[in-house]
Formats: sequence, structure tokens, C-alpha cells
Amino acid sequence: MEIGQKVKVVRLRDRVSPPIVKRLGEVGTVLGYKVTDGSGVGVVIQFDDNSSTWFFEDELRVVQ
Repeated sequence: MEIGQKVKVVRLRDRVSPPIVKRLGEVGTVLGYKVTDGSGVGVVIQFDDNSSTWFFEDELRVVQ
């Protein structure tokens, strides 16, 4: 995944808060990357409402 690409949240790997669960199925833009606690690299996504959060790559799908 590259910065600026549009991606869709297709699954959630772990238990997360209700505001993050609401992002399932939404499309956002890749802003950057985040080093996680040893489980890999996270991808920071910004949504249309200007909020952002990070997801693991396997939770996202690139939108054409």
C-alpha cells in the first residue's frame, strides 16, 4: 500500500472500540505507516470526516 491510495476497511483483527467498529466497510486514504508492538506495521488511514486511525495491512483492501 502506498501513501495517497484509497483503501477500504474489510475486517478487524482484534477487539476494538465501537467508533473503530463503525469504520468497517468505509473507504479512506493512506496517510502513512505506524510501527506496532511487534505484530507488524500498521497503516494510518484518514477518513472523509478528517479523523484518522491505524489498521493492519490485512484489514484493508486497495480500492481502484
